[in-house]
Amino acid sequence: MTGLLGVAALLGTGVTAGVLFAVALSVLPALFAMEAGTYVYAHKLLGRNWDPTMPVIVLSSTLLDVALAIAAADAARPLFIVAAVLMLGVSAVSHLCNVPINRRVKAVTDLSALPADWQDPRPLWRRWHLVRTTLAVVALTVTAAGVTTL
Repeated sequence: MTGLLGVAALLGTGVTAGVLFAVALSVLPALFAMEAGTYVYAHKLLGRNWDPTMPVIVLSSTLLDVALAIAAADAARPLFIVAAVLMLGVSAVSHLCNVPINRRVKAVTDLSALPADWQDPRPLWRRWHLVRTTLAVVALTVTAAGVTTL
Protein backbone atom coordinates (compact mmCIF):
# COMPACT_ATOMS: atom_id res chain seq x y z
CA MET A 1 0.00 0.00 0.00
CA THR A 2 2.75 2.49 0.88
CA GLY A 3 4.45 1.71 -2.43
CA LEU A 4 1.34 2.74 -4.36
CA LEU A 5 0.94 5.86 -2.23
CA GLY A 6 4.61 6.65 -2.88
CA VAL A 7 4.19 6.39 -6.64
CA ALA A 8 1.11 8.62 -6.51
CA ALA A 9 2.87 11.19 -4.30
CA LEU A 10 5.86 11.24 -6.65
CA LEU A 11 3.56 11.68 -9.62
CA GLY A 12 1.68 14.56 -7.98
CA THR A 13 4.72 16.40 -6.66
CA GLY A 14 6.53 15.74 -9.93
CA VAL A 15 3.71 17.19 -12.02
CA THR A 16 3.49 20.19 -9.70
CA ALA A 17 7.22 20.87 -9.81
CA GLY A 18 7.36 20.23 -13.56
CA VAL A 19 4.49 22.55 -14.43
CA LEU A 20 5.78 25.35 -12.21
CA PHE A 21 9.32 24.91 -13.55
CA ALA A 22 8.07 25.01 -17.16
CA VAL A 23 6.12 28.20 -16.46
CA ALA A 24 9.21 29.79 -14.90
CA LEU A 25 11.50 28.68 -17.71
CA SER A 26 9.35 29.31 -20.76
CA VAL A 27 5.98 30.95 -20.14
CA LEU A 28 7.16 33.82 -17.93
CA PRO A 29 9.84 35.07 -20.36
CA ALA A 30 7.23 35.01 -23.12
CA LEU A 31 4.75 36.96 -20.99
CA PHE A 32 7.41 39.53 -20.11
CA ALA A 33 8.12 40.06 -23.82
CA MET A 34 4.50 41.06 -24.53
CA GLU A 35 2.89 44.46 -24.51
CA ALA A 36 0.61 44.93 -21.49
CA GLY A 37 -2.69 44.34 -23.31
CA THR A 38 -1.38 41.24 -25.05
CA TYR A 39 -0.02 39.99 -21.73
CA VAL A 40 -3.45 40.38 -20.08
CA TYR A 41 -5.09 38.48 -22.94
CA ALA A 42 -2.48 35.68 -22.80
CA HIS A 43 -2.68 35.49 -19.00
CA LYS A 44 -6.43 34.96 -19.19
CA LEU A 45 -6.01 32.23 -21.80
CA LEU A 46 -3.25 30.43 -19.92
CA GLY A 47 -5.19 30.37 -16.67
CA ARG A 48 -8.34 28.78 -18.08
CA ASN A 49 -7.20 25.20 -17.57
CA TRP A 50 -4.50 25.61 -14.94
CA ASP A 51 -6.56 27.58 -12.43
CA PRO A 52 -9.06 24.78 -11.71
CA THR A 53 -6.55 21.92 -12.14
CA MET A 54 -3.43 22.87 -10.19
CA PRO A 55 -5.07 23.27 -6.75
CA VAL A 56 -6.45 19.72 -7.06
CA ILE A 57 -3.02 18.33 -7.97
CA VAL A 58 -1.18 20.29 -5.27
CA LEU A 59 -3.64 19.49 -2.47
CA SER A 60 -3.94 15.83 -3.50
CA SER A 61 -0.16 15.52 -3.45
CA THR A 62 -0.10 17.13 -0.02
CA LEU A 63 -2.65 14.63 1.26
CA LEU A 64 -0.66 11.75 -0.21
CA ASP A 65 2.44 12.94 1.63
CA VAL A 66 0.38 13.16 4.83
CA ALA A 67 -0.93 9.63 4.28
CA LEU A 68 2.62 8.41 3.74
CA ALA A 69 3.75 10.17 6.92
CA ILE A 70 1.10 8.21 8.80
CA ALA A 71 1.70 4.87 7.07
CA ALA A 72 5.47 4.91 6.60
CA ALA A 73 8.13 3.47 8.85
CA ASP A 74 9.91 5.74 11.31
CA ALA A 75 12.83 6.55 8.99
CA ALA A 76 10.59 7.91 6.22
CA ARG A 77 8.01 9.67 8.37
CA PRO A 78 9.92 12.97 8.87
CA LEU A 79 10.62 13.20 5.14
CA PHE A 80 6.95 12.91 4.23
CA ILE A 81 6.00 15.43 6.92
CA VAL A 82 8.50 17.91 5.47
CA ALA A 83 7.26 17.21 1.94
CA ALA A 84 3.65 17.82 3.02
CA VAL A 85 4.60 21.10 4.69
CA LEU A 86 6.46 22.19 1.55
CA MET A 87 3.44 21.37 -0.61
CA LEU A 88 1.24 23.32 1.80
CA GLY A 89 3.68 26.18 1.21
CA VAL A 90 3.12 25.85 -2.55
CA SER A 91 -0.62 26.04 -1.97
CA ALA A 92 -0.35 28.97 0.44
CA VAL A 93 1.84 31.03 -1.90
CA SER A 94 -0.50 30.26 -4.78
CA HIS A 95 -3.71 31.16 -2.93
CA LEU A 96 -2.42 34.11 -0.95
CA CYS A 97 -0.07 35.70 -3.50
CA ASN A 98 -0.46 34.54 -7.11
CA VAL A 99 -4.24 34.03 -7.20
CA PRO A 100 -5.08 37.58 -6.03
CA ILE A 101 -2.80 38.92 -8.76
CA ASN A 102 -4.51 36.62 -11.28
CA ARG A 103 -7.89 38.02 -10.24
CA ARG A 104 -6.72 41.60 -10.78
CA VAL A 105 -5.43 40.70 -14.25
CA LYS A 106 -8.64 38.87 -15.15
CA ALA A 107 -10.70 41.86 -13.99
CA VAL A 108 -9.30 43.97 -16.85
CA THR A 109 -12.06 44.15 -19.45
CA ASP A 110 -10.67 46.54 -22.06
CA LEU A 111 -7.28 45.31 -23.21
CA SER A 112 -6.66 48.39 -25.32
CA ALA A 113 -7.24 50.84 -22.44
CA LEU A 114 -5.77 49.60 -19.21
CA PRO A 115 -6.87 51.55 -16.12
CA ALA A 116 -4.72 54.59 -15.33
CA ASP A 117 -3.76 53.13 -11.97
CA TRP A 118 -2.92 49.68 -13.42
CA GLN A 119 0.48 48.48 -12.28
CA ASP A 120 2.21 45.72 -14.22
CA PRO A 121 1.87 42.63 -11.99
CA ARG A 122 4.42 40.51 -13.83
CA PRO A 123 7.47 41.21 -11.62
CA LEU A 124 5.58 40.52 -8.39
CA TRP A 125 3.80 37.48 -9.85
CA ARG A 126 7.16 36.08 -11.03
CA ARG A 127 8.71 36.58 -7.60
CA TRP A 128 5.96 34.61 -5.89
CA HIS A 129 5.94 32.03 -8.66
CA LEU A 130 9.66 31.38 -8.15
CA VAL A 131 9.05 30.92 -4.42
CA ARG A 132 6.39 28.28 -5.01
CA THR A 133 8.45 26.64 -7.76
CA THR A 134 11.37 26.28 -5.37
CA LEU A 135 9.07 24.84 -2.68
CA ALA A 136 7.65 22.33 -5.20
CA VAL A 137 11.06 21.19 -6.45
CA VAL A 138 12.28 20.70 -2.88
CA ALA A 139 9.03 18.86 -2.03
CA LEU A 140 9.59 16.53 -4.97
CA THR A 141 13.15 15.88 -3.83
CA VAL A 142 12.10 15.17 -0.25
CA THR A 143 9.20 12.97 -1.37
CA ALA A 144 11.60 11.00 -3.57
CA ALA A 145 13.98 10.59 -0.65
CA GLY A 146 11.10 9.31 1.47
CA VAL A 147 9.94 6.87 -1.20
CA THR A 148 13.43 5.41 -1.48
CA THR A 149 13.25 4.49 2.23
CA LEU A 150 9.93 2.62 1.92
